[in-house]
Amino acid sequence: MTNKTVFFWAFVVALGGFLFGFDTAVISGAEQSIQQYWGLSEVQHGLTVSIALIGTVFGALGGSIPSDRLGRRSTLLLVAAIYLFSAIGTALATNWYLFLLCRFIGGLGVGASSVTAPVYISEVSPAKYRGRMVALFQFNVVFGILVSYLSNYLIGMGGDSSWRLMLGIQAVPAGLFLVLLKWVPESPRWLLIKGLREPAAIATLKKINPEGYMSDIETIRQSKQVQASQVQSEKLFTAKYNTPVMLAVLFAMFNQVSGINAIIYYAPRIFEMSGLGEGSSLLSTVGIGIVNFIFTLTAIRFIDRIGRRQLMLIGTIGLIATLGLVAVSFYMHTGGIAVVSYLLIYIAFFAFSQGAVIWVFISEIFPNQVRAKGQTLGSFTHWIMAAVIAFTFPYLASRIGGGHIFLFFCVMMVLQLVFVLRWMPETKGRTLEEIEMTMVVH
Repeated sequence: MTNKTVFFWAFVVALGGFLFGFDTAVISGAEQSIQQYWGLSEVQHGLTVSIALIGTVFGALGGSIPSDRLGRRSTLLLVAAIYLFSAIGTALATNWYLFLLCRFIGGLGVGASSVTAPVYISEVSPAKYRGRMVALFQFNVVFGILVSYLSNYLIGMGGDSSWRLMLGIQAVPAGLFLVLLKWVPESPRWLLIKGLREPAAIATLKKINPEGYMSDIETIRQSKQVQASQVQSEKLFTAKYNTPVMLAVLFAMFNQVSGINAIIYYAPRIFEMSGLGEGSSLLSTVGIGIVNFIFTLTAIRFIDRIGRRQLMLIGTIGLIATLGLVAVSFYMHTGGIAVVSYLLIYIAFFAFSQGAVIWVFISEIFPNQVRAKGQTLGSFTHWIMAAVIAFTFPYLASRIGGGHIFLFFCVMMVLQLVFVLRWMPETKGRTLEEIEMTMVVH
């Protein structure tokens, strides 16, 4: 029963990931209709598509502030309200500027949820199951992407005005998220570090770990005492946190220079570049969503068995091979079917490794005092790189071609392999405080 209770908390919070994925991908089905509806120029159209991503960068950058000051649960309630407002606002927007504002606000929610949800789940999960429970967040991200693709396809049959329903339907899961958070407690680690509602924190820890909760309480208190004089003004960018900062920044950077967002955002364009027709390209995009979903689910089953580092080694080797094959296909003009096949395999390797590991790993490697700030750093780096890739891909694709672009992604994955082999530690099966002892210079 206890494990079911904790799983329920993690599952509810991971719904923030579903909304994250849905909000990110839903615009792909509506953007052409929106351009026609308001008669947007190419620059205005580009801003319309990317405005939520810009909001995501700011949401990730500021995500640790409410998370640290108000608490994890309170921040998630705010995120749920933002998603709900954005969905309704974009569906009912009477002019382009209001639409941009609502999409930007939705992006703030995406960025904040990418900081707070993994942190919360990591703080309430037993060490034995923490990997798969935090990976629920990424599972819900890809599930949200898949549902948005299918929703767009079904709703798109309704005509040119169906874009409003495509965007507005997100209000349903957003409202459900807001209601279900009522049964989720505040993070016990946050409460103990802040010296608030200690009986409630202890009661929650007892549900999480009935046999060892007293030991957990003691280690949290010891962690607090080590830096008691600095808790209120603890800074992330100090020498003692160099290792987790380096790991988070490099991990988030490599996640994006793998080319994943270029493929997710521009899959139809890539497939058309390779020679497929428009209809086949759209169908292949749905295939990417399905493969992403299946292999993320598979990764959740293995992340606590074989570990984060092993998944990254397997995945990185697969990414190097598939990206190299895609580059060769573009250079040799071998046809669209080959590119689709290689990219579907690429998505499988990505989902099985980086896609599942990133939010787990970054949420684990920072100590209690700066965990939200560390998650913010990782998320901010991730979204900045995502913005760079999303903004530059169409221009580069038209100027230098697909071969050079995918060769670059392939070379970046070779560097990632070096990073994993030399610097990435294994964190499976260890408490957050045990990880802290090996990451931080005291």
